[in-house]
Amino acid sequence: DGYYDLILMDVMMPIMDGYHATQEIRKLKNQKLAGIPIIAMTANAFEEDRIKALERGMDVHVKKPLEKEMLLKAIDSVLGV
Repeated sequence: DGYYDLILMDVMMPIMDGYHATQEIRKLKNQKLAGIPIIAMTANAFEEDRIKALERGMDVHVKKPLEKEMLLKAIDSVLGV
């Protein structure tokens, strides 16, 4: 609890994709853990992909290949910096 500040979640993981992993995290009983900010990282860059990530509980959608400034901006936004 409190060890990590956020999760960079790859959407296209094997076995359990990032959408399902996010939904499982959001169901945790510990509300602090369940509420950790999650940034979706994916090559799926269409608007419907961004909407799907947000609907599944992710806080921000960042497209790959990652651009350093965009990733830093996403991190700042979820951490309230």
